[in-house]
Amino acid sequence: MRVLRNQRSRKQKRIVTHRSDFLRFNGAVERDPAIDAWMKEHAGELGAIAHQWFEVMRKCGDEVRELLHDGCPVACLGDAPYGYVNVFTSHVNVGFFHGAALPDPAGLLQGTGRCMRHVTLKPGMATNAAALNALIDAAYGDIKARVENGSPKVG
Repeated sequence: MRVLRNQRSRKQKRIVTHRSDFLRFNGAVERDPAIDAWMKEHAGELGAIAHQWFEVMRKCGDEVRELLHDGCPVACLGDAPYGYVNVFTSHVNVGFFHGAALPDPAGLLQGTGRCMRHVTLKPGMATNAAALNALIDAAYGDIKARVENGSPKVG
């Protein structure tokens, strides 16, 4: 009997996690001066990599907004985040809030969490720019479908 209750519990949790509710951030704006300051603080080689890929996120659409969250630049569709960049000691992460749902034929995404995934970039390391651009486009399309339809983009 106890096993059945646990199975029901897990099933109920799955249903809850597939609702249309998803992370939202207050305070996202069209162009956040705090992000420009962050970019200036990270002006080295790693910062240049982060800046390059955040610019790609900024150009995804007219509805893109941004904010600094947990110390890193985040790109949002309105108030719904889809991507971020962050600089570490020896690498840059380009991350996706719903990365686990994204198609990744090039196998760039790393991480094992329920939702988030990231791509690690290092100076001097070859980057599959076309595949990373495709991931950013897919992340934007995914969050747009979630916002408009309450569900992720399929296909």
